[in-house]
Amino acid sequence: MTRPIITFLAALAIFATAMPTLASADAGFRKWKRDFSAYASRKGISKSTFRRAYKGINSPDPEVLELARYQPEFRQKLWMYFDSRVNETSVARGQEEKKKLARWLRLIEQKYGVSSNIVLAIWSMESTYGAAMEKPSALRNIIRSLSTLAYADKRRRKFARGQLIGALKILQSGRITPAQLRGSWAGAMGHTQFIPTSYLAYGQDLDRNGKKDIWTSVPDALATAANLLKRNGWRTGETWGYEVSAPARLRNQAGKTRTINQWAKLGVKRVGGRKFKGGSRRSVLKFPAGKNGPAFLMMKNFYVLKRFNNSDKYALAVGHLADQIGGAGEFIKEVPRPYPKLPLAERKELQRKLAKMGLYKKDIDGNIGSGTRAAIKRAQIKMGLNPTGFETPEFLTRLRNQI
Repeated sequence: MTRPIITFLAALAIFATAMPTLASADAGFRKWKRDFSAYASRKGISKSTFRRAYKGINSPDPEVLELARYQPEFRQKLWMYFDSRVNETSVARGQEEKKKLARWLRLIEQKYGVSSNIVLAIWSMESTYGAAMEKPSALRNIIRSLSTLAYADKRRRKFARGQLIGALKILQSGRITPAQLRGSWAGAMGHTQFIPTSYLAYGQDLDRNGKKDIWTSVPDALATAANLLKRNGWRTGETWGYEVSAPARLRNQAGKTRTINQWAKLGVKRVGGRKFKGGSRRSVLKFPAGKNGPAFLMMKNFYVLKRFNNSDKYALAVGHLADQIGGAGEFIKEVPRPYPKLPLAERKELQRKLAKMGLYKKDIDGNIGSGTRAAIKRAQIKMGLNPTGFETPEFLTRLRNQI
């Protein structure tokens, strides 16, 4: 998952808002670690496990608090969020993986009742089909990350302490080595990014090798995701939601819950002339991109998806990507955006030109994430343009004329 690029000095400045000075932060952190060691002991964590986990960790991670403040699910517009997650590349890769993992996916569907398209979409959203696992330098020591949150982030302190105990229990069980306890700033691990307590609750050993291995076993990771959904109420054979058309007079009904049949009587129709299923099922009317964007009736499974990430954008992206992996097309009504979307070939061309300018050093994949947008801004400043960071057709034309 793409993260913001910040300088070390900027990170320290941000961290300083939570702590007086770095030196006092380190001293305070060491005291916190001693206190937490006693707490962990009361929770059944041995001293040897604690020492192994905390070897070399004597200060908080100055970047973690900034990463905690930047969560794209809550900051990005829907079109930006979708551009970097639900695109030609993620759909094609999902369809490839569906063929490669057909045996395991059939077993997952039989055992947990969750569509293979859904677990593939989650895998894509969480680690780009495991690509994040192949970049160890991008992963953080989750003991240090969670300790930073427990020490310095008042909002997440209770959460972080609970996850730390979970991580220490995993380490103490012998399921993983300290070196493998690497993941996101919030402590999420493995192919499907499970926090420690969720791993302990839902971990599965689908390949039957005696390990619930979400780090190196894709079948185990996908089965663990499916198990979480199943145990949180996933309805087998049902959709996450329907794209609909709704009369303008129902715009003020967003967030209201009624049965499908009740919505239909009020004039809500499924797009494309298709019929609803399960008319007695309750659903929620939503306009996730505003009144000018597509409308949806969200079903129970939409809210189960939010158990992975409590964001409407996230659940909608998973559902939409899953549908496209299964062969469906784009939404009938487009998500509003301020400029026309460039085709994949032109997005790659833009990245190549930015790379030629020495402003972009990542993959030429057409995926417009924070790295590409940062490079676009630098190019726009260099060219005397308004630094929007947007990959507009006009900007690509300017690049072509310059390079």
